[in-house]
Amino acid sequence: MQNSKVSHLIVVLREAAIESSRGKDWRPRLALLLWFVYTFFRYLNDPLYSCIISPLNLGIHELGHLLFSPFGTLIGVFGGTLLQLLVPLLGMLNFYRQQDFFAIFLCFGWLSVNLFDVAKYIADARAMSLPLVTPFGLAGSVIHDWNYLLGQLNLLQFDIFIAWLVKAAAVIAMLICFAGGGCLLRVMKEGRAG
Repeated sequence: MQNSKVSHLIVVLREAAIESSRGKDWRPRLALLLWFVYTFFRYLNDPLYSCIISPLNLGIHELGHLLFSPFGTLIGVFGGTLLQLLVPLLGMLNFYRQQDFFAIFLCFGWLSVNLFDVAKYIADARAMSLPLVTPFGLAGSVIHDWNYLLGQLNLLQFDIFIAWLVKAAAVIAMLICFAGGGCLLRVMKEGRAG
């Protein structure tokens, strides 16, 4: 019974995505999707790569620390990553309300970029070699989020494995971006030609 409800929901969403995409101009959207393709391969080939939207994501990350700091040190430290990952998900909800399914798939690309950056940060938890920034504290008061978090949870020795899992999630999110965005581009192109 539950399986048929999920199948029905998928069919309804697929039809809504196709219908909302008909007649839209595919060309500027192709440029955005190609940018994510380029970014994806850069992240895969260079573990230290940061894309053009990484500074925006870092700002959102730092805001997360501020917003979640009233809930204690552990939640405040985790709040940076939490907000960084929540914002693309909230973008998906916003674009769903607008019935812009292509933008939803681009948000999967944005989520992927964030996951790649978080994986890089987690992988550095023991080494602590990445430069750290904070807009709110003195240079001496800056802590490495993931060194602190994994240390508090007694998981520091698993930093590389946890980073690998997060990177795998980044790859999956980006593949969803490509598959969904590519399908909708085809619908847009066929709809304009016909």
